Amino acid sequence: MSSISLREQQHPLICQLANCIESVWHKHLDLSPYHLPAELGYVEGKLEGEKLVIENRCYQSKQFRKMHLELARVGNMLDILHCVMFPHPEYNIPMFGSDLVGGRGQISAAIADLSPVNLQRILPEGYNTQLSKLTVPNFSQPRELPEWGNIFSDFCIFVRPSSVEEETWFLNHVESFLEIHCSQAIASQPITELEMQEVIAGQKNYCTKQQQNDKTRRVLEKAFGVDWAENYMTKVLFDLPA
Repeated sequence: MSSISLREQQHPLICQLANCIESVWHKHLDLSPYHLPAELGYVEGKLEGEKLVIENRCYQSKQFRKMHLELARVGNMLDILHCVMFPHPEYNIPMFGSDLVGGRGQISAAIADLSPVNLQRILPEGYNTQLSKLTVPNFSQPRELPEWGNIFSDFCIFVRPSSVEEETWFLNHVESFLEIHCSQAIASQPITELEMQEVIAGQKNYCTKQQQNDKTRRVLEKAFGVDWAENYMTKVLFDLPA
């Protein structure tokens, strides 16, 4: 089964966002493959009697150590999109992350952010300027960030889209995030060794907090066991910079 056929079976917003993410990446960045361990690129398992499929696509570029797009589906019950762009620590650029969770035709959670990685928790000036110009749609069902959500910026958007119109708002807003991110990243200059240590610490903090997502961990543990879930969380979803 190819990635395209999986995304076409998923909720329409997941298919649209997956296509959007890859389109913006190919438009702006000089991509090459990022190689995951062969057994983790495509994974099948069982969860409560339903077939679980996970497909990963990973790229890298001059600015980004790893650009990870994961699609997952559990029977007809659960659809997931997960995306994180991990910058090379030589650049003081934020972490882009987005997740969609849906089931039975409804997206229950849609989140996207450009999360700062410096100690001051401040986005670079160019990002602040561009993001401040965006009009945030008036979603009818905003959601509360988790307890560990202090890694996110003031521009983070976390909602339950209540209509096709709101799904389109979310899609367009994430596309704007990605356009800003790629153009700002390309224009970024390498930073000093001292600044790099701060960025590495910020990326590690981001990954450590994200690994506290109990819902993701529980699903993986149920389907594949505790050890496999830990390995996947720390080696594929949120691996730390060397």
